[in-house]
This record gives sequence, structure tokens and C-alpha cells, in this order.
Amino acid sequence: STEEDTMANGFGTLFIGVSGLQSSQNALNTTANNLANVDTTGYVRQQVLFTDRNYVTFNETTAVSKQQSGLGVYIGDVIHSRDVFLDRSYRTESGRQAFYAATYEATNEVETYFQEMEGQAFQDALEDFWTSFQELYKTPDDSVSQNLVVQKAQLFVSRANAVYSGLQSYQYNINTQISDNIDQVNKLGDTIQDLNLQIMKVEAGGIETAMTLRDARDQALDELSALVDISYNETADGIVKVSIEGTEFIDESRCYHIEKKTDKLTGFITPYWGYLSDVNKGKYVNVFDFGSRDISTENKNDMGELKALVLARGDHIANYTDIEGLDQDTYNDTTGMSVMLRAEAQLDQMIHGIVTALNDVLCPNVTAEDTIKNLTNGAATTLDVILADGSTVTLNANTKILDADNCATGSDKQLPPQELFSRIGTERYTKATYTYQPVDENGNPKVDANGNPVTETKEIYIYNEEDPNDTTKQYTLQSLSVNEALVIDETLLPHLCQNGDVDYALAAKLAGVWDEERLTLNPNDTKACSFKDYYKDMIGEMATYGNVYNSTATSLTGTVASVDNQRQQVIGVSSDEELTYMIKYQNAYNAASRFINVVNEMIEHLLTQLG
Repeated sequence: STEEDTMANGFGTLFIGVSGLQSSQNALNTTANNLANVDTTGYVRQQVLFTDRNYVTFNETTAVSKQQSGLGVYIGDVIHSRDVFLDRSYRTESGRQAFYAATYEATNEVETYFQEMEGQAFQDALEDFWTSFQELYKTPDDSVSQNLVVQKAQLFVSRANAVYSGLQSYQYNINTQISDNIDQVNKLGDTIQDLNLQIMKVEAGGIETAMTLRDARDQALDELSALVDISYNETADGIVKVSIEGTEFIDESRCYHIEKKTDKLTGFITPYWGYLSDVNKGKYVNVFDFGSRDISTENKNDMGELKALVLARGDHIANYTDIEGLDQDTYNDTTGMSVMLRAEAQLDQMIHGIVTALNDVLCPNVTAEDTIKNLTNGAATTLDVILADGSTVTLNANTKILDADNCATGSDKQLPPQELFSRIGTERYTKATYTYQPVDENGNPKVDANGNPVTETKEIYIYNEEDPNDTTKQYTLQSLSVNEALVIDETLLPHLCQNGDVDYALAAKLAGVWDEERLTLNPNDTKACSFKDYYKDMIGEMATYGNVYNSTATSLTGTVASVDNQRQQVIGVSSDEELTYMIKYQNAYNAASRFINVVNEMIEHLLTQLG
């Protein structure tokens, strides 16, 4: 009947109102959730999309028009807004910014240790040491001038060692940061792997989207991209697979941790892939390969704080041997790549140059070739000498020995003369003797009255060469000290000719050493410079590198902020916008309520008045 149809339609209309009420309530809940997470890092705003429910069609056979009745509204989807291209751009630029920021921090720390901005302490020690030789030049036989040289030498070595030790200390500080970064990378990897599994379970039915879990995973990927160079892709079942430096880090089943290889000598940590290495055979696959390509923006491999730290720290404690004798390519691929190795090697090269130059003037050497030829009429190319312990050593023509005929002495007039700087692992000279047959003015071997050959014994002092494999036998800051004999008695500093006269020529040579162009900053430089200019060039190079790293990091900081701003326009929550939505959904809720009230009154009227 007509009344029954009216009743049926009335109750059906109630369900339409209820659908509007429920949909508005859920939309309000979503908006409230957005507002509650305005300041939550990594949160992505959720947007509600309403969809019509199915329509009921009446009079399908009519040719004029069909009659349809709607069943209300429901939430078709809650959009999880992200832009994958902005995400990739943000993570790439964030990785590059972290790389240059970490490199600049190391460079800035090096400059701090030299205290160039705070009184120029090391430069003062260098200047004072130079000044002491200018005073010695005036009165080389004055014990006050001699004592000044020894004192300033001690201050010079002490200050240089303080800087060198500071650089080493910061290397170990970086090493700690490397260890922490590796732990953080592994922790983030475990987090992403765990979230992968949770997301896959939630979304397996194809109904629900694990929004909160995805937010957490994207936040972990953001953090990971700043630490290491990552690439990633999402599979159809919601799993994100991640690679670091092109090597698989997270797959469908597990996270492959980065392991730590600790150097037994230095304690430096090198990150390597445990699952690709054979530790028992000593075969390691390092995470970073610095030998294959130069680190540059063009090669797209200047990304990640961890790589920057490993590169800045270097793999050992450097000294002058990490510069001297290297060609340009070798230097650029080793020492020149590392902030700390470059600073340590350049400082030690300057100290080594100053020390050896002064020692070589005080204790001059010649090759054994001339001595051998003079004593044997050029007949021999080697010479067997006897050491103090009775053992025999063969000298060749290039062996360095003390120039005993032309060297100066200290107040004790003893040979060998005292060097100013000593090595902890060896004396400058080893005393030896040999027997020879002298020749007369005609070059004939001398004989005695009976015609028997005349033999003589001669003392020589063999220079103990620096051992490239043993720092204790090198004039390096790791094993350098002022000669203790001169600390006790400064008058032993060579200043007298062997005839007892004051050796003014020696003092002039010592003063002139500082202006001789002996060193180049590195193999890339072609012009040699003096010790004072070398120091200025070294500090200037540090400042140049620092400015480049700082400007690059600053520029990238702006780029990261710009990309993130664009990203936030997509994923970020605007409180003003959400409040607008809240008013809209509140009005819709109120409208649905009024609609239900009207339908309810209509049904009540039908029941009471017509029933």
C-alpha cells in the first residue's frame, strides 16, 4: 500500500542520514588526528575522499527515464599524500649536504688546532725559533745565544707536537663518530626491515593502508640518506629494498649489517660488508671504494656523512713520508683526499725539512765515494769497515758519512759533532774503522824502509739513514726531540772550526737555511718555497679548502630546505587548512543530524496520525 511504501522509504532514508553522520564523524576524526600531529616529525597529513554509495534503480523498463534512489555516502579513501620525486630529491641533497658539512667540520677543527684565529701560537713559535738563529749569527760563540737556540728549539718541538697530537686526537674523535654512525645505520636498517614486515601484514588484505608505519619508515629513510648514499625501491607487496653504495643492505627477508674492522696498530675502524667478506681468509669487502673514482658531484658519489668521516680521518697517522717522493696522481688518490692526512703530512714535512736542514749544516755529510777513491786511488767501489762491536759492514760509493775534515765542533772539540735534533730510535752516526794502504804524491802505495806495504787505520762516522718503515728512525714528530746533550750543555752546539776559531760561516749558513727554497707544499705545486712561506701556504690551502667545503655545505643547506619546503606543501599539516576542514565536516555532521531529525519527525507523524 501507499502507507507501507512511505514507511519503508522513510526508514531507508534514515540510513542515508546515518551514513552522512558516520562519514562526517570519521572525517572529523581524521582532521583531529592531523591537527594533533602538526609538529610531529615525519608525519604525513591524511585527506578524506567521500564516495557515493550504490544507487537503487526503479522502473528499469521505462523508455523515458529511470528512477534512482541513493543509499548515502561513505569514505572511499583516506589519501596518504607523498611525492616520491621530492622524496628522492630531498634524500639526495640531504646526503650531499651531510658529506660537505662533515668535511668542513674536520677542516675547521684543523685550523683551530693551529690556532690561526686565536693568537697564532704555532706561528709565534716558528718565528721565535727563526729569530734565535739570527741572534746566533751575530755571536755564534756566546753561550747566551747558543742557549736561546736550544730553548727555542724545545719550544718549537713542543708546540709542533701539541698541534700534531691534537690532530691525532681529533682523528680518534672522528673514529668514534664513524663507529657511532655505523651503529646508527644498522639500527635504522633494522627499523626499516621491521616496518617492512608490519606494513606487509597490515596491507596484505588490500583494504587498509598502514599510514603511521609508512610515515615511520619514510622518516627512517630520510635519516639513513644523510648517513650513507642509498638507493631504494618498493615492491608490489609494500617492501622497500635498500642498497648502500650500490650494495644490497635490505631485501625482502633481512637487513645485512655493516661490520667494523679495527686496525690493530691505530684502532681505526673500517666499515665492511660481513656477508660478502671472508674474515677467516683476511678478505674484506669494504663499504667504500675510494680508488675506483674521484669523489665529486659529477660522479654522484659525494654523499653521506659516514663516507665523509672515513675519508676525512684517513686510514693511518700520516707523516712526511706521505708526501715526499709521491707523484701527483698517487698523492691525489691517497693523502690529498683526506683532511687529516693532508694536515698531518704537511705539518710533519715542514718540521722534517727544518730539522734535517739544520742538522745537515751542523753535522754535514758526504758520500763515501770521494773518501774511497782518495784512499784507494779509485781502484775500489766498496769498502769493508769494522764497527765497535767487531762486526763488518760493507759501504758503497753512495753511503753517507760525516764530513770529518770540514765539520765544526762544540766546545769539547770532539767528533762527531752534536746534532740539534735527535731521533728516539737511533743515533745520528755509527762509528767505524777501516785499514787502508796510503799512496804517495805520485799515487804509488807507500812502503816502509824494508819495502813492506804501509797500512793505516782511519775512523769514520756512518750516517744512519732514515728508515721509511720505522718511525723511530725518522726525523718525524712521532720520534723527535732536542738533543739531550745540548739541553745539558748548550756550548756543545757546533760553532768552532777544528783549528779552534769561531766558525762564522757555519752561523751564516744556519741563518740562511730559513730563506732557502727547499720544500713544495705537495706534488701538485711546482714552485719550491722557504720554510716561512711554506707555513703560510699550508695555512692558506687549509683556509681555501675550508671555504670551499663551507660554501658548498651552506649552499646545499639552502637546497635541502627548499626541497623540504616543497615536500611540506604536499605532506605537511597546515593548522589553518585543517581548521577549515573541521568547520566543513562539523557543518556536514550538523546537516546530517538535522536531516535525521526531519525524517524521524516524518515517520513519527505517519505512525501517530495515520497509523
